[in-house]
Amino acid sequence: MDANAVSAPDARGLGWLAIIRLGLVQASIGAIVMLATSLLNRVMVVEYALAAAIPAGLVAWHYAVQLARPLWGHGSDRGRRRTPWIVGGMAVLAGGALLAVRATIMMPETPVLGGTLAVLAFTMIGAGVGAAGTSMLALLASGVAPTRRAAAAAVTWTMMIAGIVIAAGVAGALLDPFSEARLASVANGVALSAFAVACLAIWRLEPRAMANFDTQDRGEAPAFAEALREIMRETAARRFTVLIFVSMLAYSMQDLILEPFAGLIFGMTPGQSTSLSGLQHGGVLLGMILAGVGGSAFAGRLPVDLRLWIVAGCAGSGLALAGLAMAALAGPGWPLAANVFVLGFCNGVFAVSAIGAMMGLAGAGEKTREGVRMGVWGAAQAIAFGLGGLGGALGVDVARRVAGQDGAAFQLIFAIEACLFILAAALAVQATRKAPAHSGGVATA
Repeated sequence: MDANAVSAPDARGLGWLAIIRLGLVQASIGAIVMLATSLLNRVMVVEYALAAAIPAGLVAWHYAVQLARPLWGHGSDRGRRRTPWIVGGMAVLAGGALLAVRATIMMPETPVLGGTLAVLAFTMIGAGVGAAGTSMLALLASGVAPTRRAAAAAVTWTMMIAGIVIAAGVAGALLDPFSEARLASVANGVALSAFAVACLAIWRLEPRAMANFDTQDRGEAPAFAEALREIMRETAARRFTVLIFVSMLAYSMQDLILEPFAGLIFGMTPGQSTSLSGLQHGGVLLGMILAGVGGSAFAGRLPVDLRLWIVAGCAGSGLALAGLAMAALAGPGWPLAANVFVLGFCNGVFAVSAIGAMMGLAGAGEKTREGVRMGVWGAAQAIAFGLGGLGGALGVDVARRVAGQDGAAFQLIFAIEACLFILAAALAVQATRKAPAHSGGVATA
């Protein structure tokens, strides 16, 4: 088979090789973000004995910066080119990560200067993720055929998680024995390698996407305010924005409390709780793959295919979290590993299905382009992730203090998450009901 036939655009849009190349961009973003949100978080708290609120606040700030995603998406719409935004965003992201490492090293000796540089660094990280990630998703949405969108979402998100896992494994192996010089060297290697991979992956890819089957001329992209008004006038777009916020809020609330829950309630060691987290991510990957394959296999045949996957994923996640709420009182003896795996699996199903539907709806505007639409939904996701992680951790702390019992505190938070997921399942039915017929299988009959 001709290699060009795999990646060149035709009546079906971008080929699988091109989708994998975009997945490499997503993997590179995940690898660099891992440095800031995981590695530096541990170094600040453990090696430098800083208050845990410091890295938590910085991570929350990088999510807050991503509220500007619609602006960056709109910029790539008006310029009619995504590649400069992707490469520029990756450069800012890599530079921010390296500055964050330097700021972390300075904090114990010069806390004011180090803290100031850390805020600047995480501002750059948030801006880089927003600019590169939004433009990459817009390029994917405009270049992939409707029947491939669920699978394309599965490929890119699976590769993002793979990028995080690989970068974490390599960095962890090279950091021992820990030293500031070794930290700087490892961070430089990860950030610069990820930037190089992203640049090579995106090289000369955009002209193929722009030549695909769906490049209808909608005239000049409207001004930013007009674009936002058009999106907010659309019932489907408004409902989908609410769905993204509620579902991602529920998705992220357990991020910072699952391992403490395993340790406090089930007496697991740090190694055991880390393995439990790995089991959850394994379930996420399997759920993503299943939803990606299933969503593509039935796209165009069942009028509610992606909506069905979203509803099933959200409802299943709610039931799994209800199980964890019961586990909080049952304690040892509860099948915790199976429960957590099911939670991860259902999370993966809903996440990929929602992203596939998002890409379908991204091209539904009369005038607005994919960039600003993906930016709006990316901003909703960023707000939800910031509030969810912080809210879950603070909620457990407050509940433990008020109730005086660890089990009751975790039960309350898991129950709230379960209710949010059930609400998200109900919202999913409404959010995709008005979707246009060309939006990748989310339209109803």
